[in-house]
Amino acid sequence: MIVPLPFLAQTEVIAPLPPLPPLPPWALMTPPALVLTSLGFLAALVLITYPLIRAIARRIEGRSAPDQALLTEVEELRARVAELEQRQGVVHELEERMDFTERLLAQQREQARLPH
Repeated sequence: MIVPLPFLAQTEVIAPLPPLPPLPPWALMTPPALVLTSLGFLAALVLITYPLIRAIARRIEGRSAPDQALLTEVEELRARVAELEQRQGVVHELEERMDFTERLLAQQREQARLPH
């Protein structure tokens, strides 16, 4: 015969439930208040980002107003490039003259070395 022992008897242990997390603020709002808050948030977002979006769009299109200081500097650089291109022709002519002079001097040296 099997006799059940009292200390081996299974007892049911009931654990307490963990506390519920707090509800988010919008869960407690009424539907009209939620709609008005959402519209206000979207309007603020649009007002803040609209100038930035316009500037990016203008830059992509290339229609942004050019800076006057940059235009002046570009014109000065173009004038300097034109002047340097003109001087390049003068430098090329001087190089040819030096080559000619060097050849003449070399010929005179050779003639001086040759017996007469």
